[in-house]
Amino acid sequence: MKLAKVSDRLFPMFPSFMDNFFSRDLMDWNNANFSSTNSTIPAVNIKENDDAYIIEVAAPGMHKENFMVNMERDRLWISSELREEKEENEANYSRREFSYQSFQRSFTIPEGSVEGEKITAKYTDGILIVNLPKKEEVKPKPAKRIDIM
Repeated sequence: MKLAKVSDRLFPMFPSFMDNFFSRDLMDWNNANFSSTNSTIPAVNIKENDDAYIIEVAAPGMHKENFMVNMERDRLWISSELREEKEENEANYSRREFSYQSFQRSFTIPEGSVEGEKITAKYTDGILIVNLPKKEEVKPKPAKRIDIM
């Protein structure tokens, strides 16, 4: 069953809102509910150089204590949890506010390519940087000249 488009005459002040509401797929979780501008999952940059893979997670307002970074087999897990509570008690009112933010991301690392014991992480200026050093055997080797006999 298809919903009919709402006439602009019925809602003259909100035509674009109503058109958008009835035309979009409310269960399209990949596009509508987790867009890059409204997401609670932080943006991530993944870089690779000759010596390491570097993962940068944008998480301003956090503290290093809020993060957990784990490596299990060939999967890197990054998670964060932040809880805040405020309470005010005055003579004729009481107010209690709290907020809770969390996320968890995982990244598959190429099998056997990372020195698991040498992984480091630091949180600076709102960015968590995880450095995954490559094993010697997967680092690029310089070109070898082969003499012709």
